[in-house]
Amino acid sequence: MINIKIKKLKETAIIPKYAHEGDAGVDLYSTEDYILNPGERVLVSTGIAISIPEGYEAQVRPKSGLALKHGISIVNTPGTIDCKYRGEIGIITINLGKEDYKIEKGHKIAQMVFNKIEEADFEEVKELDNTKRGEGGFGSTGHK
Repeated sequence: MINIKIKKLKETAIIPKYAHEGDAGVDLYSTEDYILNPGERVLVSTGIAISIPEGYEAQVRPKSGLALKHGISIVNTPGTIDCKYRGEIGIITINLGKEDYKIEKGHKIAQMVFNKIEEADFEEVKELDNTKRGEGGFGSTGHK
């Protein structure tokens, strides 16, 4: 378990919490009311800032219920919060649905998951090892 320090930046901010024991993500809540028209995006305020330990990141992800029922998603999903960032967590929310959607103060808007990060050491080479897949991508395995 990692320790996350959290600071409320707005009076209306809600401290994230796990909805159920064993959940991967904590819920994030809006501190403002917004009307999101179809095709529009908005930066939703959560009113919180966090301190993530070195070697970890937080990923902000859509809520599956909002995505299925209303077409509400996150533009840069998953959104990465690096361990050195100390600003407000904002959710770049988009309405992919066909109707206006009202985001209300105090309602869940996204979820946040914490992950351990490994740094990569890059080595330039002239050739890569061969694999059965090779350069196949973008639907190369077919649809059936």
